[in-house]
Parts: sequence; structure tokens; C-alpha cells
Amino acid sequence: MKLLITGICGFVGSALAAELQQRLEGLEIIGLDNLSRPGSEINRAACRARGIRLLHGDLRLASDLEGLPAVDWVLEAAANPSVLAGVSGNASSRQLMEHNLLATLNVLEYCKQHRSGLILLSTSRVYSLARLAALPLNTAANAFVPDWSWIREPGLSEKGVAESFSTEPPVSLYGSAKLASELVIREYSQTFNFPSYVNRCGVMAGAGQFGKPDQGIFAYWIHSWARKRPLKYIGFNGCGLQVRDCLHPRDLASLLVRQMGHASSAGEVLNVSGGTKSSFSLAQLSAWCERRFGPHAVSPDPAPRPFDVPWMVLDSSKAAARWEWQPQIGVESILEEIAQHAQDHPDWLDLSKEA
Repeated sequence: MKLLITGICGFVGSALAAELQQRLEGLEIIGLDNLSRPGSEINRAACRARGIRLLHGDLRLASDLEGLPAVDWVLEAAANPSVLAGVSGNASSRQLMEHNLLATLNVLEYCKQHRSGLILLSTSRVYSLARLAALPLNTAANAFVPDWSWIREPGLSEKGVAESFSTEPPVSLYGSAKLASELVIREYSQTFNFPSYVNRCGVMAGAGQFGKPDQGIFAYWIHSWARKRPLKYIGFNGCGLQVRDCLHPRDLASLLVRQMGHASSAGEVLNVSGGTKSSFSLAQLSAWCERRFGPHAVSPDPAPRPFDVPWMVLDSSKAAARWEWQPQIGVESILEEIAQHAQDHPDWLDLSKEA
């Protein structure tokens, strides 16, 4: 099998490449990356050491895909992954749409030409911001907990947010670009008869991730705590009660293997996450870090931040029923893996700083 991985020098792309090589005998991987993110050269070297053919290219430029060889599948892992993209000053709204929507269109034209299957790594942030922000909440064990006695929201249960939950705007510019990509993928796949899957992923986390305050929060928090760097609880009264779940790329890889073995979908949408068992609030994460590394002060910053939600945990029941898929790597193992990496690489956060 031949596989093209876009964004291969990012954390998720490089981790999936390594894991898929272990799981699929005879797999030939071609990697494409524009190397725009600081630190990507580290993953580039690691991919080369594993015998992966690497090409420099920008998915926003259709001409950069014209000379690519035909492959059986494309794993679309290239994106600006920050929910603040387009509004925070690091990238303009036009640049965000070019990275996360125009790039998808160019990949789809490639898949159309070669009849390649496509798997999009989408996001939990396609779900309605307004509906999530309006959830009635209680507080328990230093974390927000939805008040299930009052909630009658379709697609929401104690297992988390299901695929049927509202995607009504606003969802953020980042989320809307991803949601638009999902729709266009389904149309192309059905119209031009090539298989496709859309995996809406929870927060990806593991050793080697370049964390920042607006993305890769588990890695950012642990590395910052280990180095005693400033940390803030932003928004929600500055208490750190907001909750996310996390997923290790190795668990995602096990689902990708199944999907690439069944070229029968035209845009099937699945939530893929660690679920409630792998959910943590920032305050709970701080308590874990204190047990691991010792005390460290976190400053409150109660001012709200755009597009933040108090509770986001995905329900992956559909993936479990459809593919017999369950995450195997628990949150404690993920956090400890990151912590050990932080100890072994004390300069890691500096490697991914913007110039």
C-alpha cells in the first residue's frame, strides 16, 4: 500500500507515520510538509531515519501536488490546528481558510485524479460553540460537570458529545473551515467515486508534541510546569475548571488501519477520542503535575478568551460500534509519557517558539 501523509512533520503526522509503519507490512509512505512550524525539522529528520520519502510542498499551491505520484490513500494531517487561528494575530483569517479549506480542495482534486482514498483528521471544534457554552454546569473534584438533570440537548449524554450534536454556527473560524472541508469531502467522494473518512479527533497528546497555550495544551502544561514557567488559568473565573479529553496518536492509528482496509465509505463521520475516561480539567492537570514535579503557582486570568468552551468531551460510541475501536492508552500513561519527555528534553518548548 502507498500512503501520502500531509503535514507529516507535525506531531500527529510524524507519530502516525511511525505507528502505521509498525502496523502495516510493506507500507510505503510519502510525506509532504511545508516545514512552516518551528521544530518541524526534528520530525523531518526522524521520518527520514525511518526511510520515509519526504517532499517539501505547500497544499495551498495546487502546483505542489501536480508532480506527486499516485497513492492508494491520503491521510490529511496538515492544518493550522489552533482554535484562535485567524483572530489571534499569528495568522490572518484568509491564511486560515487557505490552510484549512483551500488546501483540502487541492487534495481532493489530487484524489479525484488518482482515485485515492482520503482520510481527514478533523476536530471536535466543529460543534456549536453557543450550545456548548450554554450548558448548565456543576463543579465536582475541581472540574466542570454538566448538570445532566437539566440537559435535554440532542446528541449529548454522559458519554459526551456525539456526532449528532449541533454544528450550528458559531463554531470559530477554525471549526467552520474544518466543517466546510468535511462537507466538500463528502461531495467529492460521492461524485467522483473514491472512498473517504472524516475523523473528528479530541485533543491529541503524547511525547514529542510541541505544545502552546492555544493548542497541545496537555504537553504545554506539563513542559511548562516541569520548567517552572508561568502558567495561567484563562477565562471561566480563572479557576482552571474547563475540561477536555485526550487521545494518543497510536490509538488513532489502530482505527486508520481498519479504515484503509475497507474502501467503502463516502465521507463517514466519526468522533475519535479518549472520552470521559481520558478527560481532565486544567486544575486536575495541575494537581497531577504537582504530584509529579512539585508545587508551582498558576495565575488566574478570568478574562474570557474567544471560542473557549467550559466542557468538551467526545462520545466515540459510533466508532466502537462500527469498527470495534476503543482507545487503549489511558490518560495517566499519556501524561507520564509527556512528563518523561519533559525531563529528557528541558529545552523542548524553546524549539517551537515563533521567531
